[in-house]
Amino acid sequence: MKISELSRRSGVSIPTIKYYLRDGLLPPGQATAANQADYGEEHLRRLRLIRTLVGVRRLPVGAVKEILGAITEEGDLHQIFGIVTDARPATQRQKQLARERREAGEETGGVKDARELVAEMGWEVHPGTAAVQSLGEVLDALSDMDSGIGWRSLLPYARLADHISELDVRQMEGASGVLELAERAVLVSVLLEPALLAMRRLAQEDKSARLFGGGPCEGEEEA
Repeated sequence: MKISELSRRSGVSIPTIKYYLRDGLLPPGQATAANQADYGEEHLRRLRLIRTLVGVRRLPVGAVKEILGAITEEGDLHQIFGIVTDARPATQRQKQLARERREAGEETGGVKDARELVAEMGWEVHPGTAAVQSLGEVLDALSDMDSGIGWRSLLPYARLADHISELDVRQMEGASGVLELAERAVLVSVLLEPALLAMRRLAQEDKSARLFGGGPCEGEEEA
């Protein structure tokens, strides 16, 4: 396909596509003339992936370039999923810092509790997984508020998350090729997460109305 069709099918402007080509995010097409080239389905897949990582996940172009390079080199489904979902630190330096903090005993109580939860659930995760740090920060905040909510209180939520993750990973089945695998990982980690949060909010509103007798919202008519 010509660059104009690539732009139409991907939803990315031609100037932006040319920028990605110059910057190495997109490989060059097959030259057909001095200033013309043909592009294939792999270009389209890669461009859609870039658009999602930049436009939806709000990653800088440099980080997207690093992710795409790692995806191309890895080729292993589990590793690709980890790279795209940020299930492990993106750089060797980050891994080293996380390891040094653990060895020096500098982890906060929340992070240690997060690791307790992971162990209780029997989850196999990378020691430097960013999600452990994020969960630890939440647990630290809950402790600072004297909420009475500790890591054990989160186990019912963890079990629900475990079930959801089964559904997530099954979305990866049937994919072929490195870029299609990466696309599926982006679908699960970037696009479905807002849908899950929106459905949780809807369910919370429903339960609040049922439990606390809210009745119809202002401006709504009785059914």
